[in-house]
Amino acid sequence: MRVIAGIFRGRLLESPPGQSTRPITDRVKETLFNILGHRLALPGTLPEVEVLDLFCGPGSLGIEALSRGARACTFVERDRQALLALRHNLARLGLEPTCTVMTDNAWTMRPLSPPGRFGLIFVDPPYRDTQDPLRVVDLLERLAPSLAADGLMVLRLSAQAAVPPPGGLRLLRYVDQRRTGRMQLLLLARTDWPAATADDQ
Repeated sequence: MRVIAGIFRGRLLESPPGQSTRPITDRVKETLFNILGHRLALPGTLPEVEVLDLFCGPGSLGIEALSRGARACTFVERDRQALLALRHNLARLGLEPTCTVMTDNAWTMRPLSPPGRFGLIFVDPPYRDTQDPLRVVDLLERLAPSLAADGLMVLRLSAQAAVPPPGGLRLLRYVDQRRTGRMQLLLLARTDWPAATADDQ
């Protein structure tokens, strides 16, 4: 696992032993960040937003965002081995001053203040925990107040998982959906932020 672009391009990241995490492939990560770069800034980069990385594992998504221009990241993880790998990765890249690591259960944690704090939120729960779409909807809706008005939330699910129905979301709307291999990526924005016009696609 490595950083694929930005100031840390090519740097290797430590992964925890075993199968407690699901590392995202370089190809999928490149696709995701190309979409984010197009929607939030210039291709290949990100604006100086604050990032929230939930179920972060060793921190691959949050670190990639920092490498591409994000100014800070809050990582949330509770697996001990994943936390050890995350802290090692942050220390090796000198990212500790711009990062916060929280040992917490993302399913039940309280929303982080202030409201609208994060321009980018990654939600990457274990596939086995996302079989109930109502549980996923509840998590997304609780996270919505923490998302900036013009920010984006990224949800990663297995390709077989039931997508939370748009009608079940009050505070968020879908702006993109991609299936690749055994996973799917869903991008969401707040419902009070105008939808992109055809010229923005």
